[in-house]
Amino acid sequence: MAKDFKISKTEGKCHKCEQPIPPGEEIIALVRTAEDELAREDYHLACWEELAEQNPSQATDVLGVWRTHVPKKEEKKKLLIDDGLLVNFFERLEGHDDPSRKSFRYVLALILMRKRLLTYKGMDKKDGNDIWKMRLRGSEQIHEVIDPHLDEDKIAEVSASLGEIMAGDFE
Repeated sequence: MAKDFKISKTEGKCHKCEQPIPPGEEIIALVRTAEDELAREDYHLACWEELAEQNPSQATDVLGVWRTHVPKKEEKKKLLIDDGLLVNFFERLEGHDDPSRKSFRYVLALILMRKRLLTYKGMDKKDGNDIWKMRLRGSEQIHEVIDPHLDEDKIAEVSASLGEIMAGDFE
């Protein structure tokens, strides 16, 4: 039976000199067995060359050694509509009777909930509709969102419309 190992994550610093390794820098990475896990060690090239005399890659507990680069952190993609604008749009759609606007507001509420800008506080029934009670972060005001009971196709359609607006693809 194969044994499952946990692999420790890189610490972001050189195992020898303990100095940080900046993104984009070329390094030597080494993996060795250590109790119940595989331990990863990263080295600056100069530190690895200093260790070369000891030949650490030939130790019996070393499983692999390779040359690599520390990945650069990718910048978060910017949306054309920021959170404040989404909240404003959500608030402006309140009270509209048009079914498409109700559906649009419902999907917008789901997005704001996912972004943790809107919290669910309970549900009431009114005129045969499920009404979600919701509160925007930093506000005590309760907003009512009608659950239009959309099927997957309708949610996808409304989401696509919202995506077009966010991408600026509308006329």
